[in-house]
Amino acid sequence: MATTTTRSFLQVAATEEAAPPLRVVQIEGLVILKIIKHCKDHSPSLVTGQLLGLDVGSVLEVTNCFPFPMREEDEEIEADGANYQLEMMRCLREVNVDNNTVGWYQSTLLGSFQTVELIETFMNYQENIRRCVCIIYDPSRSDQGVLALKALKLSDSFMELYRSNNFTGEKLREKNLSWVDIFEEIPIKVSNSALISAFMTELEPDTPVTQCDYDRLQLSTSSLMERNTEFLIECMDDLSLEQQKFQFYYRSLSRQQAQQQAWLQKRRAENMARKAAGEEPLPEEDPSSPVFKPLPEPSRLESFLITNQISNYCNQINGVSGQSFNRLYLMKALHED
Repeated sequence: MATTTTRSFLQVAATEEAAPPLRVVQIEGLVILKIIKHCKDHSPSLVTGQLLGLDVGSVLEVTNCFPFPMREEDEEIEADGANYQLEMMRCLREVNVDNNTVGWYQSTLLGSFQTVELIETFMNYQENIRRCVCIIYDPSRSDQGVLALKALKLSDSFMELYRSNNFTGEKLREKNLSWVDIFEEIPIKVSNSALISAFMTELEPDTPVTQCDYDRLQLSTSSLMERNTEFLIECMDDLSLEQQKFQFYYRSLSRQQAQQQAWLQKRRAENMARKAAGEEPLPEEDPSSPVFKPLPEPSRLESFLITNQISNYCNQINGVSGQSFNRLYLMKALHED
């Protein structure tokens, strides 16, 4: 007779297979249009909104979104914002629309989004949601004929380190973590139903040339280059200030080590004299002495974020300048013909 074994819920949960890694963020076209409209209507102000959808295997499906109201730094207004989110999700649930939170979206100015506030928001979402993403949209770059939309998540190794709040050089070397390992960019796949695709095909104009194509041929990119360069210079100044903190720390550490050596030599000479006099030697280390008090090492998180931002600005400048050279060579060839 076969015997059946009853397993507890904890045993089932312990043997549950690990979820597959997130590979693709699938966004419906209507959601992208909502995000673009919300961000452009309030540009250059920065706005945010909620993403709703489903977590299916290695694909995160984003099927709906709604904007957050503009708010200022006030506790009452923040409480009203939380109530607004709950009320919106309740209304969506009543009309049988996906109301599972899968992340949030936010606008940015020339890619300046890699901040401590973004990481803290990720960690707050991560407490209640197993997997979430942040959709970043840049209206200023999209005006140049490029859809500046990306999906980001924090890497698992960085989240583990952030929870311990230990960003010392030794810990970073132990985890083999560098500034490029903070964020992970997830590929975005735009999905539309067959009915919407057929409707959009009918709406396409007869001419194959659109306004977006004309925007790509604009020769003037001085304003975009200028603002990117200004932000890059500001980041370089911030990085220089962070380096000065580390230089001060290492100078203080070197000074403390010299004081420790001098104190040890003095204590050893004193112990030799006490030993000659037949007395018990004193310990060579005194924890109560300020000389042996460890100096706190500055966190490297801010410098990592600034370095990440500098890399982002350099890539943008490289992309804009490369496209500008291509347009200039094209116009030169047309004039010669």
